Amino acid sequence: MVVGHSGRSASFAAQGHDGRQRAVKHGLIYRSQSGHETLLLVRPAVSNDIVGRSAAMTCRPIFAWGVSQMKDQLGAATSRHAASSGRARRYMPWLTWKFLTLALVAFTATWLAPAPSSAQVAWRFATEYPERNISGVGLTTFARLVSLRTNASVTIANTFDDQLKIGSARMFQAVEDHRITGGDAFAGPLEASDALFGLASLPFAVQSVDAAKAANARARPLYERALARRGMRLLYITIWPSTGLWSSRPIASADDLRTLAVRTYDNNSAQVLRSAGAAAEYLSFNEAVAKVKSHQLNAILTSGDGGAGRKLWDDLAYFTPINYAIPISIAFVSAEAFEALPKQVQDEVLQAAAETEASQFELLATRTTENYARMRENGVTIADPAPAAVIAALKKGAEAPIALWKTKVPVEAAGIDDWVLRQN
Repeated sequence: MVVGHSGRSASFAAQGHDGRQRAVKHGLIYRSQSGHETLLLVRPAVSNDIVGRSAAMTCRPIFAWGVSQMKDQLGAATSRHAASSGRARRYMPWLTWKFLTLALVAFTATWLAPAPSSAQVAWRFATEYPERNISGVGLTTFARLVSLRTNASVTIANTFDDQLKIGSARMFQAVEDHRITGGDAFAGPLEASDALFGLASLPFAVQSVDAAKAANARARPLYERALARRGMRLLYITIWPSTGLWSSRPIASADDLRTLAVRTYDNNSAQVLRSAGAAAEYLSFNEAVAKVKSHQLNAILTSGDGGAGRKLWDDLAYFTPINYAIPISIAFVSAEAFEALPKQVQDEVLQAAAETEASQFELLATRTTENYARMRENGVTIADPAPAAVIAALKKGAEAPIALWKTKVPVEAAGIDDWVLRQN
């Protein structure tokens, strides 16, 4: 017999075996098809109502009620009714005090056990990149950890692959317009909001994963302040595999750069490619893919990760790993939505963010190797290492954008770039 509870009123508790049968009939005891019974445990109190010769008992739910009190009241009710009917031995022979004690203990343990919380807060996040891309993987991991850590009191519905038509450059505005609660944005396009966000994608500055990790650790407080000015809260940073050129033909020399109609991911990269003779256009990723398929573009500047995620090999069968930058994406949430959470839940969300960032960094260790394997399996020719003449031509165009960027950012940000360049 399993113990539960009920708030129904009944007058069966003091009627022995007959009362038990009536309790089954009226739902105070549930008997399953397998023969197991559930006693819907109640708190009895003698009522002033008299039904026939039986003392009616009002049944209330038990939550924190002592066994001795229950025994006393049940005993008193039973004795009074037994005296009037002369059938004392037939009163509740199936409910011994020993069983009652065990039943109450079991019920109390069950009642006090934490139950899964229903979702109280639902957030909506977005990225313009596919679910298998490193940005999409981060959002999936974060949503899972938040649900786990908050016992599903906060849930996140993710949208991928620019389903909402909100590119990285427009994500801040989308949060302010309450279209989304947060998202994962490629940092370069956010430079339109604050030049600081162009730091990680400066041309030929960060050239190793270790340097990228150190530079972003130094820049983190600056990112947090920049996001706060827009009413956002930084969650985690994802470091991407290094940037290369996907193209429809091999890029073997500086002259080949002049044949490119190429998508770039920010204004600085557009300026660098133009200085090398390419026809460069700063576009969101989905806009670029559409233009490649319509033959308006024959190249895209992105990492192997971005291209593999969108299967660029269908149209662009060559990849040149020029190591233009080791860029980042930034996951953030509306500060208003975050601050509306209880402090304990806020802490759990931030812990989920920290775990996601660590997971993303671990993912990076094998990501490039895995991407290259997928690309080769799908017929992509990878020119690794990139031709020295191509790198030299591109680096010539890098000096002016970096110098201009430094005039737009705080001294601390310019200092981070100077530190990075000294590491090369």
